[in-house]
Amino acid sequence: MGKHVVSVTLCGVLLVLLCFTSDVHAQTQILFQGFNWESWNKQGGWYNMLKGQVADIAGAGVTHVWLPPPSHSVSPQGYMPGRLYDLDASRYGTTAELRSLIAAFHARGIQCVADVVINHRSADDKDGRGVYCIFRGGGPAGRLDWGPGMICSDDTKYSDGTGHPDTGADFAAAPDIDHLHPRVQRELSDWLVWLRRGLGFDGWRLDFAKGYSPAVAKMYVRNARPGFVVGEIWNSLSYDGDGKPTASQDGERQELVNWVKAVGGPATAFDFPTKGILQAAVQGELWRMRGNDGKAPGMIGWLPEKAVTFVDSHDTGSTQKMWPFPADKLMQGYAYILTHPGIPCIFYDHTFDGKLKQEISSLAAVRRRNGINAGSKLRIMVAESDLYVAMVDERVIAKIGPRFDVGNVIPSDFRVAARGDSYCVWERSGPR
Repeated sequence: MGKHVVSVTLCGVLLVLLCFTSDVHAQTQILFQGFNWESWNKQGGWYNMLKGQVADIAGAGVTHVWLPPPSHSVSPQGYMPGRLYDLDASRYGTTAELRSLIAAFHARGIQCVADVVINHRSADDKDGRGVYCIFRGGGPAGRLDWGPGMICSDDTKYSDGTGHPDTGADFAAAPDIDHLHPRVQRELSDWLVWLRRGLGFDGWRLDFAKGYSPAVAKMYVRNARPGFVVGEIWNSLSYDGDGKPTASQDGERQELVNWVKAVGGPATAFDFPTKGILQAAVQGELWRMRGNDGKAPGMIGWLPEKAVTFVDSHDTGSTQKMWPFPADKLMQGYAYILTHPGIPCIFYDHTFDGKLKQEISSLAAVRRRNGINAGSKLRIMVAESDLYVAMVDERVIAKIGPRFDVGNVIPSDFRVAARGDSYCVWERSGPR
């Protein structure tokens, strides 16, 4: 009897340890942006093309893939949506092709994130004033068929003045939707639920999330229950007179922290401060990567569990190049985000068009193998003009910068796991 009890107890302990180990690795999240600004123009359809790359994307350790806006849109990229239920009018492919793509990702254990554009809409028809403000839903009869009363009252170019004032920033190119209107809330919530139940999307990327209040975003999250949410709160950095970022970006990262806390639940935000500081730092100013408090200078220094780090996107890079990372230093950027706290996002162009797939995959493998996750512990060891070295979870050390000789900073029980131009990553040898 005593031996049986001991055996059961040991089995229980082993089970707990196994679950704990699995939990650590389950928290290793990597987001992949599965399109660029020109993807809509792909011959044969982007959804079909991307389906052929699912195996490569899965091989890079990706856990979530961000797909383009799925609906009819006045602009081919999808960011001026009109008939939200009309997916066959998308320039990326048909409804059936989208469902097939999502199923292919799900078969590899990858969750799919929809690019949700709900701040504004493009109207199909004019009203009696000759203003484009009559919307068609493109789906169930009457659903999302709106008029000027569903436009924010202060959007005077389109509104009839009967709606509520805008709760966020203005979007000049299209009517700003009144998210305080009960019918808007009800019908958009139904559409968001349909994205999950009808199509299989697991989460959202909220486009231009500054266009409506965090309380509005919170309401939609509560109503539709996505498993993953990342908000685009694009805040410009603060700059000195010389055009370089100021040493402190506290106001910018506080805005992001405030937003994710106000929205709550699964909400995260793109870490624009980390991107901006990092792309300045790799140009001979790596001292920037340690803040005055000794922590990372971006959002990951304050609330890493809710920060999505990235090097470039369809907006900052691609053919738009609104705020591009230095092209010759991309891998330093990936060496940083793929070894550090936060949820790293890999951009399509860098993996396939940029010929960096193998290097990026090697870094992602280090992250996965060592269980690095959004909340991992960061210890910055060196931050000088030409050298940055940091240890993560006491298991991985990342170095970026042109200085080759790092002295005796690297402990003897660490071995090289990945290396390239001006970056190197070590992991601890032996049992973890």
